[in-house]
Amino acid sequence: MNTDSIRELLEKVSAGATGVDEALDVLRRLPYEDLGFAKIDTHRDLRTGFPEVVFCEGKTIEQIVGVVRSLPAGGFLMGTRADAGMYDAVKAVRSDAVYHESARIILVGEGKEKRSGKAILVVSAGTSDQPVAEEAAVTAEAMGNAVERLYDVGVAGIHRLLSHREKLAEANVLVVVAGMEGALASIVGGLVDRPVIAVPTSVGYGASFHGLSALLTMLNSCAPGVAVVNIDNGFGAGYMASVINRTCEAP
Repeated sequence: MNTDSIRELLEKVSAGATGVDEALDVLRRLPYEDLGFAKIDTHRDLRTGFPEVVFCEGKTIEQIVGVVRSLPAGGFLMGTRADAGMYDAVKAVRSDAVYHESARIILVGEGKEKRSGKAILVVSAGTSDQPVAEEAAVTAEAMGNAVERLYDVGVAGIHRLLSHREKLAEANVLVVVAGMEGALASIVGGLVDRPVIAVPTSVGYGASFHGLSALLTMLNSCAPGVAVVNIDNGFGAGYMASVINRTCEAP
């Protein structure tokens, strides 16, 4: 349920194409729909500008399919941390489902209409960081943003990053994804005058402590303008980048 669908419903009532009782039945499910195992927040798109997103990890296939079945015809849904088996089950219910394997994201239906304007740039340090980077990129794209990618430009070969100075400067918001020691976010933050959202990943050897070392490095960055999300939280970074891009678009 979003602004457009409510407007369409009210116009149908006004034109006599939909009865008042039928419209009331639709609006009755507006705050949330109780499926027993989950309460679907059908009101979230109206409040925040984007529908509720389903975190698939830890849910059964039956639960995920149940959520998909609750969607209205043509309704949109985004599922994160999904595997191929979950996608196959969703695809059997909704033929328009698409699976972004690297990002582990299922998209059902159409996301937000693409807006013109400045792009979000997703930067990753190493190839091993790309799944988290892709989660951020696909999320931002589903939310209607133009997204560009700049991958495998970590600090071990800093010339790879510096050869893309123009691309870094043109981005309106940057998402920087890095594991190991996580230094890339500070370097990018020192090169641009745009918001930088740092994403530590759990990539690294023993003393990286499954991403804790990268998280602490990013939190202690001396570069101003760098904010940090949780370890491996590409979705959170892509979502935040979209909110910033929507409300603070550069001229």
